[in-house]
Amino acid sequence: MMTRGIRGATTIEENSEEHILATTKTLVEEMIMQNNVKAEAVSHVFISVTKDIDACFPAKSLRDIPGWTHVPVMCMQEIDVPNSLEMCIRVMMVVKMTVTQQEVSHIFHNQAIKLRPDLIKKTGE
Repeated sequence: MMTRGIRGATTIEENSEEHILATTKTLVEEMIMQNNVKAEAVSHVFISVTKDIDACFPAKSLRDIPGWTHVPVMCMQEIDVPNSLEMCIRVMMVVKMTVTQQEVSHIFHNQAIKLRPDLIKKTGE
C-alpha cells in the first residue's frame, strides 16, 4: 500500500450554499467511485476555492456521504493568480491505495477540465 493523491476540480455557476455543496458532493462522489475509495483509507482531504466562492465551506458536503463523518477535511482559499479559472473548487484527497500514480483517476468537471486535460481519461482506458 502507498499513499496517493487524487485530484478533483469543478466550477460552479453561482456562489450559493446549495449549489456549492451539491457540486462538491457530486465531484467527490465520482472521485470515490472511480478510485474505489473507502473512507477508512483516506488520510485527509484538502479543498480550495477561488476568492469568488464564500457562501459556505464546501467540505460540509462530505458529511452527507455515508461513512465519511470522521474523515479530516479542510478548506482554504486558492492563490489569486491573474486570469486564472474563476468559481473553481479544487479537491486533493490523500488515500492509502495499491495502484500506481498513473492508475489514479483524477476527476475534472465543468470548466475545470481546462486545468489538466492531460489527466482526463478517455472512455475505455
